[in-house]
Parts: sequence; C-alpha cells; structure tokens
Amino acid sequence: MAMFRNFKAYRPLQVARFVKTLFKGNLHIEGIGTFEFDGGKILMPIQGTKKMLLVMSEVNQHIRQLSMMPA
Repeated sequence: MAMFRNFKAYRPLQVARFVKTLFKGNLHIEGIGTFEFDGGKILMPIQGTKKMLLVMSEVNQHIRQLSMMPA
C-alpha cells in the first residue's frame, strides 16, 4: 500500500526522512508540487518545473547522507 503525505512547508531533512522510512508512495509539498518516490528516493517528475527538480535533487542528497550515517 502506497503512502501519501502533504507537507505544509518544505523542510528537506524532514521530507528525506519520510521518503527513506516509507520507501514507496507519494508526497505533496505546498507551493512546489506532488512527487512520487520509490526505492527510498524521489523519482524524476514527469511534468516537473525547475523548482521541483531542485527539490528532488536536494532531498535525494539528504537521503544519501542519512544512509551513510552510522546507526
């Protein structure tokens, strides 16, 4: 079952933790757009704006950093 979450504000680390934890689903960030994620990372938006691409890149970078941290 896929999960959906609506973020009222863009907080990259909070979004990264959500994506990394749930692994697959959808999320919406107010003022930016809706994203799909799978495999623990945000996928390239089909009709993405430059802002959406920057957000995708930043969140995926945070996910990689979280994955490298010791438990």
